[in-house]
Amino acid sequence: MLRSRKKRIVFQLHAPGAKAVFLAGTFNEWDPASQPMTRNGNGEWKTAMSLKPGTYEYRFVVDGEWRDDPACEARHLNEFGTYNSLMYV
Repeated sequence: MLRSRKKRIVFQLHAPGAKAVFLAGTFNEWDPASQPMTRNGNGEWKTAMSLKPGTYEYRFVVDGEWRDDPACEARHLNEFGTYNSLMYV
Protein backbone atom coordinates (compact mmCIF):
# COMPACT_ATOMS: atom_id res chain seq x y z
CA MET A 1 0.00 0.00 0.00
CA LEU A 2 1.35 3.40 -0.96
CA ARG A 3 1.30 6.17 1.58
CA SER A 4 0.22 9.66 0.70
CA ARG A 5 3.36 11.71 1.01
CA LYS A 6 3.31 15.35 1.87
CA LYS A 7 4.60 17.77 -0.72
CA ARG A 8 6.29 21.08 -0.01
CA ILE A 9 4.21 23.88 -1.53
CA VAL A 10 5.45 27.47 -1.75
CA PHE A 11 2.89 30.27 -1.66
CA GLN A 12 3.91 33.76 -2.71
CA LEU A 13 2.34 37.16 -3.19
CA HIS A 14 3.66 40.45 -4.54
CA ALA A 15 2.60 43.11 -2.03
CA PRO A 16 5.41 45.67 -1.70
CA GLY A 17 3.44 48.10 0.48
CA ALA A 18 2.21 45.49 2.96
CA LYS A 19 3.30 45.48 6.59
CA ALA A 20 2.13 41.92 7.33
CA VAL A 21 0.87 39.06 5.15
CA PHE A 22 -0.57 35.74 6.32
CA LEU A 23 -1.86 32.65 4.54
CA ALA A 24 -5.22 31.24 5.59
CA GLY A 25 -7.11 28.28 4.20
CA THR A 26 -8.63 24.88 4.69
CA PHE A 27 -5.20 23.54 5.75
CA ASN A 28 -5.14 25.75 8.89
CA GLU A 29 -8.85 26.09 9.73
CA TRP A 30 -8.92 29.53 8.05
CA ASP A 31 -6.91 31.02 10.91
CA PRO A 32 -5.81 34.45 9.62
CA ALA A 33 -2.79 34.58 11.96
CA SER A 34 -1.38 31.04 12.05
CA GLN A 35 0.76 31.10 8.88
CA PRO A 36 2.84 34.31 8.61
CA MET A 37 4.64 35.02 5.38
CA THR A 38 8.19 36.39 5.07
CA ARG A 39 9.00 39.45 2.95
CA ASN A 40 12.07 39.72 0.74
CA GLY A 41 13.65 42.92 -0.57
CA ASN A 42 11.55 42.97 -3.77
CA GLY A 43 8.13 43.16 -2.09
CA GLU A 44 7.50 39.42 -2.51
CA TRP A 45 6.03 37.57 0.44
CA LYS A 46 6.56 33.79 0.74
CA THR A 47 5.77 30.85 2.95
CA ALA A 48 6.00 27.10 2.50
CA MET A 49 3.81 24.31 3.82
CA SER A 50 3.95 20.52 3.63
CA LEU A 51 0.56 19.31 2.40
CA LYS A 52 -0.88 15.87 1.77
CA PRO A 53 -2.37 15.20 -1.68
CA GLY A 54 -5.76 16.81 -2.08
CA THR A 55 -7.52 20.07 -2.93
CA TYR A 56 -7.15 23.09 -0.66
CA GLU A 57 -8.84 26.48 -0.63
CA TYR A 58 -6.90 29.53 0.55
CA ARG A 59 -6.65 33.32 0.61
CA PHE A 60 -4.04 35.84 1.68
CA VAL A 61 -4.59 38.23 4.59
CA VAL A 62 -2.74 41.47 3.81
CA ASP A 63 -2.69 43.99 6.66
CA GLY A 64 -5.94 42.49 7.94
CA GLU A 65 -7.69 42.44 4.52
CA TRP A 66 -8.58 39.15 2.82
CA ARG A 67 -7.24 38.96 -0.75
CA ASP A 68 -7.24 36.59 -3.70
CA ASP A 69 -4.10 35.08 -5.14
CA PRO A 70 -3.74 36.93 -8.47
CA ALA A 71 -1.42 34.19 -9.78
CA CYS A 72 -4.03 31.45 -9.28
CA GLU A 73 -6.69 30.94 -11.96
CA ALA A 74 -8.52 28.11 -10.16
CA ARG A 75 -11.15 29.63 -7.87
CA HIS A 76 -14.21 28.61 -5.88
CA LEU A 77 -17.05 30.94 -4.87
CA ASN A 78 -17.27 31.19 -1.08
CA GLU A 79 -20.14 32.02 1.28
CA PHE A 80 -19.09 35.69 1.43
CA GLY A 81 -19.58 36.29 -2.30
CA THR A 82 -15.84 36.39 -3.00
CA TYR A 83 -13.55 33.68 -4.34
CA ASN A 84 -11.10 31.34 -2.66
CA SER A 85 -8.04 30.25 -4.60
CA LEU A 86 -7.61 26.51 -5.13
CA MET A 87 -4.39 24.53 -4.67
CA TYR A 88 -4.21 21.00 -6.07
CA VAL A 89 -1.52 18.88 -4.43
